[in-house]
This record gives sequence, structure tokens and C-alpha cells, in this order.
Amino acid sequence: MRFSLPLVASLMVAAPAIAAPPDPAMMELADKSRCFQCHDLTTKISGPAWIEVAKRYRGRPDMVEPLVKKVKDGGFGAWGTEVMSPNKRVKEDDIRTLVKWILTLE
Repeated sequence: MRFSLPLVASLMVAAPAIAAPPDPAMMELADKSRCFQCHDLTTKISGPAWIEVAKRYRGRPDMVEPLVKKVKDGGFGAWGTEVMSPNKRVKEDDIRTLVKWILTLE
């Protein structure tokens, strides 16, 4: 299994802030999907930290599909002035898997 430098760095930074180690399969899927170009587990880059997304939408299963749509189609306004770029090349099932996982982060 090959990991990129940003992925390894985000794991090292995130380790103290996340209750459980991140799921390696989910981290690999996020890396393959290029999520780490804009997101990190615990630190805001150009997009929100995933831990903040989880806090905002925790306990809201009704938000899974709207979040999948936002990741797939892109959008703006939910986190300030930042723009979520569309991700048309990422499979919708992969996006759904990642969204569900992100919402479990603590």
C-alpha cells in the first residue's frame, strides 16, 4: 500500500485529536479521490476539517444524501466563502462511503 506525503502528514497531525485511529481503508479511498487537496481530518485547509463536518452533522442521517450531492456537484456557502469543487470523476458510491465515514469521526 502506497501513501502520499500529505496523507502521512495528516495522520501524524490528526493522531492526538481523534479518539480512534482513522480507518486505513477510508484514508486510502480519500487519498485516491484527492480529498486531501482541500481537506484534512482536524485542520481547515481550503475546505473544512472533517472533524468539524462531523460535529455539524452528527446524528443527522438525513444529511447524508445532501452531502453526497454537495461533494459530487460542488457548491458554496455552507462553510463561509469557500467553494466546494465538483467531483464528477469520483464514483457516487465512493462519495457516499466517505461521507458516512466522515460523519462518524469524533
